[in-house]
Amino acid sequence: MKTILTLLTVLLAFGAVAQEAPKPDAAAAAAKKDETPALPADSRTTGQVTVGGKVIKYTAIAGAMTMRDEKGQRRGDMGFVAYLVDGKSPSKRPITFAFNGGPGSASAWLHLGVLGPKRLAFGNDGDVPSKSPALIDNQETWLDFTDIVFIDPIGTGWSRPAQDTDENKKAFWGVRQDIDSMSKFIALWLSKYQRLQSPKYLAGESYGGFRAPRIASHLQTVEGVGVQGVVVISPVIDFALWRGTRNTPFAYVATLPAMAAAAMEKTTGKDVQVDQLADAEKYAMTDYLVDLMRGRQDLTAVDRMSDKVTKLTGLDPALVKRLGARIDNSTFVREFRRDKGEIGSRYDASVTAYDPYPSSAEQNWGDPILQGAVAPVTSAIVDYTSNVLNWKVEAPYRVLNGEVNQKWEWNQSAFGGGNAADASEDLRKALALDKSLKMLIVHGATDLVTPYMASRMIIDQIPPFGDPNRVRLKVYPGGHMFYTRENSRKGLRDDVRGLYPDPASADAGTAKHG
Repeated sequence: MKTILTLLTVLLAFGAVAQEAPKPDAAAAAAKKDETPALPADSRTTGQVTVGGKVIKYTAIAGAMTMRDEKGQRRGDMGFVAYLVDGKSPSKRPITFAFNGGPGSASAWLHLGVLGPKRLAFGNDGDVPSKSPALIDNQETWLDFTDIVFIDPIGTGWSRPAQDTDENKKAFWGVRQDIDSMSKFIALWLSKYQRLQSPKYLAGESYGGFRAPRIASHLQTVEGVGVQGVVVISPVIDFALWRGTRNTPFAYVATLPAMAAAAMEKTTGKDVQVDQLADAEKYAMTDYLVDLMRGRQDLTAVDRMSDKVTKLTGLDPALVKRLGARIDNSTFVREFRRDKGEIGSRYDASVTAYDPYPSSAEQNWGDPILQGAVAPVTSAIVDYTSNVLNWKVEAPYRVLNGEVNQKWEWNQSAFGGGNAADASEDLRKALALDKSLKMLIVHGATDLVTPYMASRMIIDQIPPFGDPNRVRLKVYPGGHMFYTRENSRKGLRDDVRGLYPDPASADAGTAKHG
């Protein structure tokens, strides 16, 4: 009897355990609840564009790459649009991976602004949010000399983390995490589409220009992928130099020529050319820098600077004197056309819009170009991807995602050691490691967000590494997105073309885009 009771006790206990076992783990249930649906399967379409009288036929692939952790668990889906020109040998045909910045910006700006087969007009004087987002054939597309893959980092476009949680977002939203995930995407894409033997290039704009040298270095040393060339568009290479402080002069030195360029354009009504800025550049790097270092207590130095800065910028002399000839970007765009009831754009200081608060002491709204372009760019890319490329996603498209920017982890050392917000070290290492690697850094003359003089100061400190022309700086008329101006877009294409091999060398064979 005792044995039977004992057996019943065991069986009852086992039954209780068996009944409890199917209950889902709380953490797993929460993760499942927060899980985002996977993006749709890839869509393949065909198209063509005429460049220089030559018809270029291509296959477009719109889709996503699943990003996984070390255990193979899905961490997110990274969207892309790839253009692969028909009839080319994959092993010889160059391929370029293109991305924008932010952090929190989708690749639609480069896609529809300059590189892709279709183009949208935006970002210039007269362009407004209600303007029709109609696309036209892009005569300056890069497709005649390279295939292109546009990447939307997680949190931009339709790219999304696997779970809508802060923990999962942190796997992507930070300087180091971003370089790791973007590099992994490129390596995975090259393997999946059998393009590991192709000549490889990177093109990054703004924060994407900060990404590009770091991705090049990471690909070389971690993912085992070498790149032949990097195009860095309107970049911030070193954030310490870009931000500056009230106690250091370099931010003022970097922006003064751009302010002079904007003043020149408004006075003449013509595009400013870089050779017209020689006086402003020389002054900024010599007498202005020396007098800034003398400090505010040297009144003679302040007087000298105030006279010269007033002439270069066209600002009110009393204002310049009161500021000690130290003009920050916000003050310049606020005061530049204040007498006309207008306010300028930091993205292109020569572009102005009506100021909704003209009597306010400070600027009380966003940027005329950036905010003005969000609606047409978003509408155009959604309509094009959904109805032309036939990749339909039932979710909002984030051309700019403020949450990504606000939650970005900069991973900086308190004392500057291994500072994650400086890409110049990776730029140097990538160049030193690969003697054939070339970089082209390009800017717009009237861009105050990422002024071209900041990049010039960095380039001047880089050793020649055998050939000083391996890193070149080009400056075009226009602002942050200077390519929205026709002549600048053409000039960029011509200069970029020199980084790539002759298209005739990639004509042999037939490509199958598997």
